[in-house]
Amino acid sequence: MRKSFDLPLFWRVIAINGAVFVVGTAALALSPATVSTRVVFSEAIVLAVGLTVMLVTNGLLLHNRLAPLDRLSRQMSSVDLLRPGQRVSPADAGSGGVAALVASYNAMLDRLEAERSASAAAALAATEAERARIARELHDEIGQSLTVVLLGLKRVADQAPPQLSEELELIQDSARASLDEVRRVARRLRPGVLDDLGLLSALAALASEFTENTGLPVRRGFAPGLPALDPQAELVVYRVAQEGLTNAARHSGASRVELSLSRQGDAVVLRVADDGHGLRGAEDGAGIRGMRERALLVGADLRVGSRSGGGTEVRMVVPVRPRAEVG
Repeated sequence: MRKSFDLPLFWRVIAINGAVFVVGTAALALSPATVSTRVVFSEAIVLAVGLTVMLVTNGLLLHNRLAPLDRLSRQMSSVDLLRPGQRVSPADAGSGGVAALVASYNAMLDRLEAERSASAAAALAATEAERARIARELHDEIGQSLTVVLLGLKRVADQAPPQLSEELELIQDSARASLDEVRRVARRLRPGVLDDLGLLSALAALASEFTENTGLPVRRGFAPGLPALDPQAELVVYRVAQEGLTNAARHSGASRVELSLSRQGDAVVLRVADDGHGLRGAEDGAGIRGMRERALLVGADLRVGSRSGGGTEVRMVVPVRPRAEVG
C-alpha cells in the first residue's frame, strides 16, 4: 500500500495561495519595473496586469483542486437510494484529500444501499407474511361465518311466510355480496393462484379482475418460453403489475391498458402501459416508491415514465438468478 503524504485541504489552499504570491513577489522584485512615489499610469497598468495574472493563476489552481467538491456536493443533494448506482467517478476526484473523500462517500453509499436493501427485504417479507395471515383469517373465519349465515338465511327463507320472502332475499343478496367482497380482498392480499397455478395465470386473473372492477380493457401479451423466476421474483412481478394497474385506474384517465411479459436475454421484462395523460412531471408517490423498493429486492431495473404517444409506462427488467442465489 502506497503511503500518502498529502496535506489537509486547508493547508493545500494556503500553500497554493502562498506559492502564487511568492512567485508574484519574486517576479516584481527581479523585474526592471519600479514604482514611483506617486504611481504613474504606466506603473498602474503593470501592477494591475501582475495582480490579474496572480488572481487568474490562483483561481485556476484552486478550481483544479476544489471542483471535485462541487460535483460531490451536487451528487449529495440529488442522491436517491431507490435509484442505486449513483456514484462520483474516482477519475473526477484527482488525487489527495478530495479523492479520499470521494472514495469514502462512494463506500458510504454502498453501505447505505446494502443496509436499506436488507431492511426493505425484511419489512416487505413481514408485510407479505401479515398479508397472508389476514387473507387466511378473512377466508377461513369471516368467509366461513358469512357462508354459515347464508345457509341459515336459506333455511329461514324456505320456512318463512310469503310476506317475508322478499325481505329475506334482499338480506341474502347483501350477505352474498359481502362474502364475494371478502374473497376479493383476500385474493388481493395474497394471490393464491400465484402459488397454485403460476405467474402467468395469476397475471391473467389479475387483468380479468381489474377489467371487471374498473371497466378498463386490458390487452395482455405473454411471450411463450419465458425463463422461470424464483418465488420472490414472481411475487415482485405480480405486485408491481398490481400497483401499475391500480395507478392506471386511479390517476391516468386512461381508456385502455396493456400488460405484457417478454424475454430480454436472460431476463424477464414486465410492461404495464396506458393511454392516459402521463406523469406530467409529478414526483414519485408512495405507490411508485413501493414498486422501486420491491424491484431492488430482486435486482430488477424499474423505470416509470411517460410514453412517446401519450400515457404512462412501467417497465421492469427482472434478471433470472441462478438457483444457488435464491433464498
